[in-house]
Amino acid sequence: MKQIFAHPRLLKTLLNCWPPFWGAGIRIEQLGPDYRFCRVALSLRWWNKNANGTQYGGSLFSMTDPVYSMLLMGILGEGYYIWDRAASITFIRPGQGRVFADIHLSQERLDEILNATQDGHKHFPQFRINIVDEEGRLIAEVERTLYVRKKQASR
Repeated sequence: MKQIFAHPRLLKTLLNCWPPFWGAGIRIEQLGPDYRFCRVALSLRWWNKNANGTQYGGSLFSMTDPVYSMLLMGILGEGYYIWDRAASITFIRPGQGRVFADIHLSQERLDEILNATQDGHKHFPQFRINIVDEEGRLIAEVERTLYVRKKQASR
């Protein structure tokens, strides 16, 4: 499998400069060298507060937007189509400070995706991401569904 992103450190830097993340105050704090882990953080600032003075829900949702797709692109490489297909968020409590999302891609999930797509079939893996505050309290749960399919030329 040829990786699209050769240097995780460079990708992390580029994402942190990407206007949708930078403008919302979202930062990639860690990106594993094997694309199996990513830690995303969001600090509460005057420009990203909602009317109640807490984390803006759109920023919480955006924290997780490209991450699973990015991890899979980094692992599977150019031989696959990888898109976000659907997503939803459930707000549990207000984010009143810095919040985090630790996003993992296990070998079991990767094997599931590889097995389901090896013959060119579409696969729609689902992931749940917990957004927590500095005390570990659950702020929001995000459900993401991806579209993964091996490209014709790679089958």
